[in-house]
Amino acid sequence: MSDAQKFLRLTVELTVEVLDVDALQAAALAEIRHPEAELTDEERSEQAELVKSDETGASALQWLIEPEHVLQLVDHIDEIEPREAMLGVEPSEGPAEDEEEAEDEHLHL
Repeated sequence: MSDAQKFLRLTVELTVEVLDVDALQAAALAEIRHPEAELTDEERSEQAELVKSDETGASALQWLIEPEHVLQLVDHIDEIEPREAMLGVEPSEGPAEDEEEAEDEHLHL
């Protein structure tokens, strides 16, 4: 088996609805200002400005998702070892129409 065959890339897509951008930003700012955040004063200032200026809440949400939370998807599988993880949060137009229809069908069962 070649090395390329030993690695698998897991892709997960999750769409969330932001119910309160201000509260989301406030939570992210609290994380940025937390003394245990390993940031210089300049980095704190830059990150805080990025979170405050992002009206979508994407930057704030990215700050609030812990890498350990993502890795919990595979923690229970002894036969694999996570090697790399990347997380991106970006604005979306909302759920795809197919997803909305599936949710509606599920809710009406």
